[in-house]
Amino acid sequence: MKILFVYNNPKDEYAPDDDDVLTQLKATQSSAVELGHTTSSLAVSLNLEIFETELIKYNPDLVFNLVEALVGIESYMHFVPLIIEKNNINYTGCSSEALYLTTNKILAKKLMCSASIITPNWFTKNDPKEKIETLTNPFIIKPISADGSVGLDEDSVIRNPQNFYSELFRRSEKYGECFGEEYIDGREFNLSILEIDGKPKVMPVAEIVFNNYPQGKEKVIGYTSKWNSDSFEYNNTPRSFDFTELDSELILQLNKIAIQCWNLFKLSGYARVDFRVSNDGKIYVLEVNSNPCISPDAGFTAACEKAGLNYNSIIEHIIKAVIK
Repeated sequence: MKILFVYNNPKDEYAPDDDDVLTQLKATQSSAVELGHTTSSLAVSLNLEIFETELIKYNPDLVFNLVEALVGIESYMHFVPLIIEKNNINYTGCSSEALYLTTNKILAKKLMCSASIITPNWFTKNDPKEKIETLTNPFIIKPISADGSVGLDEDSVIRNPQNFYSELFRRSEKYGECFGEEYIDGREFNLSILEIDGKPKVMPVAEIVFNNYPQGKEKVIGYTSKWNSDSFEYNNTPRSFDFTELDSELILQLNKIAIQCWNLFKLSGYARVDFRVSNDGKIYVLEVNSNPCISPDAGFTAACEKAGLNYNSIIEHIIKAVIK
């Protein structure tokens, strides 16, 4: 099969979260070649007319969509599958609609609430200030559209409500529009989902463990935790797949909610759902990630490997999910 790999050039080649798309490109394209496919690659910019012209010229059997942002803006990523859909070409991963909904955390939270899926209560700078009084302190401030933990660190947690609005506006200027939500103190889980034989299959549950965190240090999987390998946060937040019988009911519930999210957002191919479980056992969905990172060292890949799938098998399933 003739496969065209489309990706975005990093806005900042020295930023590890931006540069990671090139790692994904190299790994996925090499895997496709090993699986017997003919491959080409095409970098996509915001000039979608050029992209469509090149797409038609390549005339691929399949597009492997690795685009994570356009000109550094994640909320533009759904433009690419829109163009591919317009030309009736098959492509990997989630639809333009799913990408649009999941890259806007406010839209995603509203949709989850409509389906009775619990997510932390939230507010934006456009909400009346009285709304903050109805929510439970502390709060955490997050960018609405950024992924890869951009704009997240332990200072994102606000324990003094009087500081909230000034910090919300400061971070919005730096990272794009932000919002606040109730900070859930507790355990953090990632559930990776891979479409196999036309059905979503949840991979083994991964827990992000906060080791050696001193009292008073906020437990946040921020940018440093994900990308700075020399940091305390990176080296003390390992991924664990080991659970006791005491967690068996919790794992069943996490799996159930992950599939509910898959169906609600009409996901396809592959996705990841991130959770927090409060100290009193209440389960909250933090985010739904369409087309999560599939680098060889990514959490999604680790979960699939825990299920017995090697990297080529993962890529093969992602490709097969399109050819139905």
